[in-house]
Amino acid sequence: MSSPYSFDHLHLRSPDPEAAAAFYVSAFDATIKARMTPGGKLRVVLDLHGVPVFIEQVPADTHAPPKPPFLGIEHIGLTVQDMDVAVAALAAKGVPLLDGPREARPGVRIAFFGAPDGVQVELIERKG
Repeated sequence: MSSPYSFDHLHLRSPDPEAAAAFYVSAFDATIKARMTPGGKLRVVLDLHGVPVFIEQVPADTHAPPKPPFLGIEHIGLTVQDMDVAVAALAAKGVPLLDGPREARPGVRIAFFGAPDGVQVELIERKG
């Protein structure tokens, strides 16, 4: 029996959705698909390599998320073919490296980068 569920989107919240969206476009080659204002708040819709990402505006005084680890969604994971090339490209763009690159287990390397609004992006290189 097939499931009645399918993935629709990932929803992020930001006091500056345009700046957050520009980061994902510049750093990770996301594509801006739409801008809308549901409820009078700006929402920028991205395609992050097949994952729809909504970045919605919140008031500037909205509480920031705690530093990981915490309950709930902790990070966004992206696969890369060559970790060293990807890390160098992100360093050249000024994206902060938070951890790694390191071997998580044999054949798997990971690195974590900082993104706007406390979001972390994990790069994963799987070999063999």
